[in-house]
Amino acid sequence: MRRLAAAMLVVAVLVGAVWEYRQLRGSDSPVDNTGTGLTLFYGDKGIPLPPIEGRTLDGAQLNLDSLRGHVLVLNVWGSWCAPCRAEAPDLAKLSKETAPRGVRFVGIDVRDNVAAAKAFERNYGITYPSFDDQQGLVLAQFTGIIPVGAVPSTIVVDKTGTIRARIIGRLDPSTLRGLITDAEADR
Repeated sequence: MRRLAAAMLVVAVLVGAVWEYRQLRGSDSPVDNTGTGLTLFYGDKGIPLPPIEGRTLDGAQLNLDSLRGHVLVLNVWGSWCAPCRAEAPDLAKLSKETAPRGVRFVGIDVRDNVAAAKAFERNYGITYPSFDDQQGLVLAQFTGIIPVGAVPSTIVVDKTGTIRARIIGRLDPSTLRGLITDAEADR
């Protein structure tokens, strides 16, 4: 089973690399990288959200297609990650603050056992669902978008399912708030 998972990960990485090359090829400036860990994807330079589904930490199945029509914030985290612990209170607060506007948050918990991940969520008041991604298969679907080792990372997806922003590293809550507002205004 582990060999199959490893083989699937290798294939996903290769497919993602080809996909990223095709997205960038032939364009003078596909993204506006601000040099701060924040990358913005404007207009037709946005990246379609890959089809993602999997099991959450609570054991439920989650398909991100079911959230189309909402602004979506995806955060890659691990309980072992110090910057993840530092940004968790801000994510919990923003998720509650923006939920009445239809904004949805989803986590991707990597390299954790379920008990540690659930303790992290309880400790920081995280109430939104997180994928249980111990094997890295959910994160592998973002190859070319989020570097595998970039924990934490956050992406903001507009209502059409287009990735509009990526933050590598610890996020600033005011920046994320602005990115959410921009994604709400898109299209």
